[in-house]
Amino acid sequence: MRGRLGRAAVVLAGLLALCATATGCGIRPTSVPVDAGPAPSRVPCEVPDSAVTPQFEGVTVEVYLVCGAQLVTTQRSVRIPEYKGAQDRLRFAQALLDELMAAPSGTEKEAGFTTEVKGPLTVTAGRGHDPAGALRLSRNPEDLSALALSQVVCTYAENTPTAPGAQQVVLGGPGEDPARGYTCTSEMKSRPDSAATLGDIPRPTRSA
Repeated sequence: MRGRLGRAAVVLAGLLALCATATGCGIRPTSVPVDAGPAPSRVPCEVPDSAVTPQFEGVTVEVYLVCGAQLVTTQRSVRIPEYKGAQDRLRFAQALLDELMAAPSGTEKEAGFTTEVKGPLTVTAGRGHDPAGALRLSRNPEDLSALALSQVVCTYAENTPTAPGAQQVVLGGPGEDPARGYTCTSEMKSRPDSAATLGDIPRPTRSA
């Protein structure tokens, strides 16, 4: 019995000495490489200029698509003359909306672009009581998803703003609700999934 106890004491002492050289008796760090799997993929969110095909009598525009949970511009060639009047501006606004509803090209998909703007969706001119430059969508702006509305607001603010130099657009729906001003802010671009804040009802009225 004494022999067995002695041997057990020796074994226990050896274990305590081993733990003293280790970190908390835990798992020792190893120099052997550990395969943690592939690194997370990162999309470039960038389309080469060569991928944009110019259209006859067209104009190159920048539309906002979703990439990496943010709004990022990509160039599209719109087959419409650069607008010079109110009617041309309306055609231009519809062309931009069509581009947002269109599925991303193969090159855009490879770069990670998607769109949340779903059709059918059309745009008409503002009504008599709307401010100058207002646009009316066939659906209420607040009924669009936050991502889709952010795409529309920033694309319109970039290409056909309510006033020159302003990153704002005045949008309304098909009903009688007044049109509202929406501003394409840096926060909207970085967090387009957040609900867009309704702007103040613009005061300026249409010129006679």
